[in-house]
Amino acid sequence: MKIWLGVVGMLVLAACSSSEQLAEDTLLLHSVKVQSDSKEVNVASLEPYVRQRPTVKWFVLKKDVPLDTMLTRQSCEDLLTAMQNMGYMNAQVSMDTIVGKKHKVDLVYNLSPGQPFFIRSIRREIADSEIEKLLLQHPEVLQLEEGMIFSVNELNNERKRITSLLNNNGYFKFHKEYIRFTADSTRGSRMVDLTMHLMPYKASNDAPEVNHPNYTVRNVTYTSGDEQGNIHLRPKVLQENTWISENAPYSANDLQKTYNHFGKLSAVKYTNIRFSEVPDTTLLDCNIQVSTNKPNTLSFQPEGTNTAGDLGAAASLTYENRNLFRGSETFSIQLRGAFEAITGLEGYQNQDYEEYNVEAKLTFPRFIAPFISKSYRRRSTAISELMLSHNLQNRPEFHRRLFNAAWRYRWSDASTHTSYRADVIDLNYIYMPWISPTFKHDYLDSVSNRNAILRYNYADLFIMKIGFSLSYAYGNHAFKANVETAGNLLNATSNLFGSHTNEHGQHTLFNIAFAQYAKADFDYVHTVRFSSNNELALHAGFGIAYPYGNSQVLPFEKRYFSGGANSVRGWSVRGLGPGKFHGNNGAIDFINQTGDMKLDLNMEYRTFLFWKLMGAVFIDAGNIWTLRAYDEQPGGQFKFDEFYKQIAVAYGVGLRLNFGYFILRFDAGMKAINPAYESDEEHWAIVHPKLSRDFAFHFAVGLPF
Repeated sequence: MKIWLGVVGMLVLAACSSSEQLAEDTLLLHSVKVQSDSKEVNVASLEPYVRQRPTVKWFVLKKDVPLDTMLTRQSCEDLLTAMQNMGYMNAQVSMDTIVGKKHKVDLVYNLSPGQPFFIRSIRREIADSEIEKLLLQHPEVLQLEEGMIFSVNELNNERKRITSLLNNNGYFKFHKEYIRFTADSTRGSRMVDLTMHLMPYKASNDAPEVNHPNYTVRNVTYTSGDEQGNIHLRPKVLQENTWISENAPYSANDLQKTYNHFGKLSAVKYTNIRFSEVPDTTLLDCNIQVSTNKPNTLSFQPEGTNTAGDLGAAASLTYENRNLFRGSETFSIQLRGAFEAITGLEGYQNQDYEEYNVEAKLTFPRFIAPFISKSYRRRSTAISELMLSHNLQNRPEFHRRLFNAAWRYRWSDASTHTSYRADVIDLNYIYMPWISPTFKHDYLDSVSNRNAILRYNYADLFIMKIGFSLSYAYGNHAFKANVETAGNLLNATSNLFGSHTNEHGQHTLFNIAFAQYAKADFDYVHTVRFSSNNELALHAGFGIAYPYGNSQVLPFEKRYFSGGANSVRGWSVRGLGPGKFHGNNGAIDFINQTGDMKLDLNMEYRTFLFWKLMGAVFIDAGNIWTLRAYDEQPGGQFKFDEFYKQIAVAYGVGLRLNFGYFILRFDAGMKAINPAYESDEEHWAIVHPKLSRDFAFHFAVGLPF
């Protein structure tokens, strides 16, 4: 018995038996199940071939739909074809229908794969001697072997590997249709004699068969896709991003790399690459058509703010030039202003909050660094970034100024699905020009109420840090890690040259103490997809930071907090922890409820509802802790024999409006286990729920993880 295998496989004649005749206009599909009599077949991988299912309305609730017998028949045929493509040539599919009350039908697809077929021998007939020689030089593409399961999927993979090799070695016109397979099997046997045929080239149906032409690139030219006819990029930039080389064989990989590199240039709107044959030769002329964006843009964005119930408004104005030096360098400057009406503060003159910020950023679409070879810079898809900013904050309690300067690199590796970021240097100068006498008396200078954490974070401070982070995302896994340190170089210099120390024994730079700490954060998300409309997202996050040397307390901006829309959602922002600490001073709890270590554990089930609306149910757990014992945070220090008792738990439901380019999220959370309790009812809130005490509502943009 001989079988001719064409583009993707074989001709399948399949029938799907049913236990009874269905009346399409009266029956409603209630449930669908796929089951197999063999454990060798992964049923979950075959479920997507079922073409009709009940519509999911809300989590486990479903809406019955009219049964479509055409779709059930096609589902049977698709399931059978899928199993045969996996090597189960004698597979069978049957369908049971169970009609219940109100004409509701439960469908069961029964899979009987049988025994798989195996390759007994393999022979390759290659009409082109040059191609045969090339394949012998690259045995890694010829992976079909004797003893393997006879799988159409594996045959297709072999065709793709061979086609890719040839397309990257000058065979411009080669495609996978030139590769065919014939399979010969003796009746009653599950052993297959396989022959691969690599057909000769034919320019047309009437043309003679010849060897496949091997093409070389002759010229590479650039033209503009704009009406003005000008390419607003330097010739060197065009050449650095072009991987197609003159006098080199045609390569599909080089073509794709060229598209990718031009696509990463912010100045480029689109790129169109065309090859034209030089008549009567095997030479190709390549033309790269580049269309550039308008270099200058101006945008305005209004915002609404809500901080702990205080309402306000903000607006930002951003200017951007995406081709500053005609090398796709992006320069942007953003001006932002915010105003918030603060309520509930007594003893302060000004009851409002004002913030003004200016940020300038310059990015280069390549590595800007010494000691890096030209070839490596060309291969990388890095971005070098210089950033300067100044932030002015005026609150009733204090005035604060923040100056920031940073130089960093960002790059990615598509082959490993990993992105990287390196902060070569990040300088922060925090200046406190004015502090309210009331605030100083109540929290900073009062002997009876002196707060070490507040004192440290309301003094002038200098932070010089370096850091490295990576993120990996592929399939249903996502991982992020970040490590940073601050003050080590300054501390070493201070010790070496004996710099000045202040009254607290801290080394200073320009008479300003500098921070010294180490910090690491890790974040992992795993998604389990049950169907296109239902998934379970699991998240774990851990962070730890330790102040040492010149610092006894972490800078406020580097401390962890818990609660809020992206943490344990039964608590408001900065409303949880550290440990079992119970906030009792609303004016300064925002800084007391911070820590040096954080743990977040989240589980969220997401489902599609209708239109653009999605629903979710979630369980969150976590807390923060301090690594040192602070008098202002009793019960907040991490201890191995107690921390597990201090893990807070919350539960809730959420709605999401998914507009594609952004998601509006509404989450309602309830406390379940509260580690900061004064009574058993407050501790075990899941048993004794109280809406006014345990409920928190969150509005956010984007998913929590």
